[in-house]
Amino acid sequence: MITRYTVFLLLFTISFNASSFNNDWGKTGHRVTGEIADNYLTEKAKRNIANILKGKGLAFVSIYADEIKSDDRYKGYSPWHYVNFSFDKKYGEETPSKQGDLVQGIQKCVEVLKSEDSSEDDKEFYLKMLVHFIGDLHQPLHVGRGEDKGGNDIQVRWFRDGSNLHRVWDSEMIDYYGMSYTELANNTDELSLSEIEAIKKGEVLDWIYESQSLAKKVYASANVGEKLGYKYMYNNFPIVRAQLQKGGIRLAKILNDIFG
Repeated sequence: MITRYTVFLLLFTISFNASSFNNDWGKTGHRVTGEIADNYLTEKAKRNIANILKGKGLAFVSIYADEIKSDDRYKGYSPWHYVNFSFDKKYGEETPSKQGDLVQGIQKCVEVLKSEDSSEDDKEFYLKMLVHFIGDLHQPLHVGRGEDKGGNDIQVRWFRDGSNLHRVWDSEMIDYYGMSYTELANNTDELSLSEIEAIKKGEVLDWIYESQSLAKKVYASANVGEKLGYKYMYNNFPIVRAQLQKGGIRLAKILNDIFG
């Protein structure tokens, strides 16, 4: 017999599972970053990457690190999707997670890809992971607060539906915009050479601090239980687009440094 309590429990379980499984930028966002990166690769890097990925593009492999979350063999990589440290500290001033984090994950990927001793299988695996992690780095709440799981515990409404702040920034603004990943990648802001060079400046930690600075603004942008909609989209989607573009340009920079 289906009771009112059973229905409530079922709906709660569905809601909890949906809000607990996040795909970072979401499939579309990660593919945008990969597609943009392709446009900034050197010819030599393109050839080397194509050999490692067996002809697959960066956009295609960009969600691999999320796809393997359902396989228990890869559970150890889950903490590599984010990094949490106090907003008034620099990375390393607090003991980094022993399970690994986004910074350590990116460092490991680069190390494997640069090593002449790495197998082809390892290079393929860690290249796929690197593509994803550079995308994660540019989603501000992946450098958010650990106590609220990067905004996952901050419940809000997205138009009529229940959501959380993390999911709004991961995917809901991107999905609401209604463009495919190729349309978004082909409609990025036109940048001058000096603007592109400015985006490429710095290292991974500099970009981490930049994302953390944005995370502070994201936390201040909404209150628990607030209904977010057109105005929120208008005020914040330009930041999402800019971060996707920066992620693609910086991913290409790293790959060009590794592969030519």
